[in-house]
Amino acid sequence: MARRDFRGHLAALEANGELHRTNVEIDPALELTEVSTRALKEGKPALLIERPKGSEIPLVVNHFASSRRIELALGRHADQIGEELIGFLERTLPPSLKTLLEEKHTLARFFNAPPKNVRSGASQQVRISPDLDRLPIQVCWPKDGGRFITYGQVISYDPVDGKRNIGIYRLHVYDKSVTGMHWQIQKGGGFHYFQSEKMGKDLELAVALGTDPALTIATVAALPEGFDEAMFAGFLQGRRVEFTRGKTVSISVPASAEFVLEGVVPPRERRMEGPFGDHFGHYSDAAEFPVFHIRAITHRRNPIYPAIVVGKPPMEDKFLGDATQQILGPLVKLIHREVKSLWAYYEAGFHNLLVVSIEERYAKEAMKAALGLMGTGQLSLTKCLITVSAGVDVRDWHAVLHEIREHFDPHYDFIMIPKVPLDTLDFTSFKMNLGSKMIVDATRKHPVAGGSGSVDRKEMMNTSGSGGSDRKEGKNPSDAGSPKNSPDPRELRSLILESDTRIRDANLLSDTLLLVKVSSAGRELMEKLVKDPRLEGIPIIAVVSDDVDIYNQESYIWGVFTRFDCERDVFFTESMLAGISPIHRGVMGIDATWKPGYPEPLVMTDEIVRRVDEKWERIWK
Repeated sequence: MARRDFRGHLAALEANGELHRTNVEIDPALELTEVSTRALKEGKPALLIERPKGSEIPLVVNHFASSRRIELALGRHADQIGEELIGFLERTLPPSLKTLLEEKHTLARFFNAPPKNVRSGASQQVRISPDLDRLPIQVCWPKDGGRFITYGQVISYDPVDGKRNIGIYRLHVYDKSVTGMHWQIQKGGGFHYFQSEKMGKDLELAVALGTDPALTIATVAALPEGFDEAMFAGFLQGRRVEFTRGKTVSISVPASAEFVLEGVVPPRERRMEGPFGDHFGHYSDAAEFPVFHIRAITHRRNPIYPAIVVGKPPMEDKFLGDATQQILGPLVKLIHREVKSLWAYYEAGFHNLLVVSIEERYAKEAMKAALGLMGTGQLSLTKCLITVSAGVDVRDWHAVLHEIREHFDPHYDFIMIPKVPLDTLDFTSFKMNLGSKMIVDATRKHPVAGGSGSVDRKEMMNTSGSGGSDRKEGKNPSDAGSPKNSPDPRELRSLILESDTRIRDANLLSDTLLLVKVSSAGRELMEKLVKDPRLEGIPIIAVVSDDVDIYNQESYIWGVFTRFDCERDVFFTESMLAGISPIHRGVMGIDATWKPGYPEPLVMTDEIVRRVDEKWERIWK
């Protein structure tokens, strides 16, 4: 990979037709959001805005908003890097001279990974007093709590062991020199602050804007706690990332960044942060978070300010998130050998839907793997995890639905985990950082030769239960959940529409997931649908609100998986207790309607849409 800093990356984009310059004035307050989201949906190149309103500093947006731009940043496709990394580790553990010689090119990348300290860097060419008003900082959505720095790479060091963490956290601008510091749970910077607050010490920070593209991608990656993102960036780009000593803090900062904000986060200081339109497609409510006090700002001569907009998918973070899981996803096989592949769906905000393919070597190994993954690093924030058998394409949603139809029995294959940590941005439980999760096991159940613990579905059915408490009228408890012939989709739609005046539309996907769009709250209607004998052959029914397009995959996955709490909003045709163990039969119902108390979904104002309409053609001349 060629040696590239941030502006080198922009130059490469421009040379490949992936960046467009405009001198049309665009307001970072709201207009930028409408421009960038519209540009992404229309497949436009990244946009360098030479005259953002209210600032003399140029602004760039959408510079990672396509697979091609990610590939230009990394020098090759992210899948290739993931395959190379896992292949290298599998072939060289344990190491031998022969394999090390065969892997010399990959080894060279590892040797070039450790960051390098230099005496000075371009990021410190100019030093100014803290004045965030000079920067073209965004107001992203109409009901945001103010301006937010959205692409800040926050560099912190553990006050106990000195290990570095770099993470992207939003910064709510309060005034010229003070911002919020939105540390969500399970974030490395938040763990560093936890330690410094215990010690009663300020935590020194640097916030870098516009770094080496590999460092930005490494910052987004869900690396293990304590693993240096700068070292991973060095591996990705095949050269060491350079750091230099801060001007007003004792920590090292990226030497080639466009901007560096230096300062401290004091212990036990909190301030209301938000609301903010986030990547779940809704506003995250205002809450108290730590406060960042800026001591100095340094920047390159003629700096360029990087911006990103998040919201209802697809957004730029789709491409960053997909790239990092393509690179890191294969590594999970080092810990869980039974795992063959996994995929988190950007449509659901990544954390809300994870599909994992498993090669089962004994009965229910898939469930063991799922529980293990739900306790591993960032994967511990997963809300819904679906397991399928090895060979199933986890990125193909319709293939996953087919496996659910053929191999999911709610009695044996469903686990709900209540009252556990959940993504800070998830609002469905009405309690920040706390909620519920569920596992759907759709692996093929069959015996494995030679496996002492192997048992097929029939044997499991014959040996389960306690004193017959899981049986009804002499039938196997799984009978109600076994796939049956579904009605013709057109007949089914007519049947559904005629059944209740609140229903606006219905769509059956892969004979597995029935989406029902309703005009009002769906709990009572859901309970009615899952008990309708005419629908008993459909494994899952989800009721969604009127703003969801049930014929568009991005829309309906977003509309379902960001709007239900597993413990409160999942139903079955029949549920009962055997002792303290729940037993479920029949159709699974999900009430994924928007509910009172949920934050609003993100919608741009008509006035901003009109203003962008008026200048749209001129922007792209």
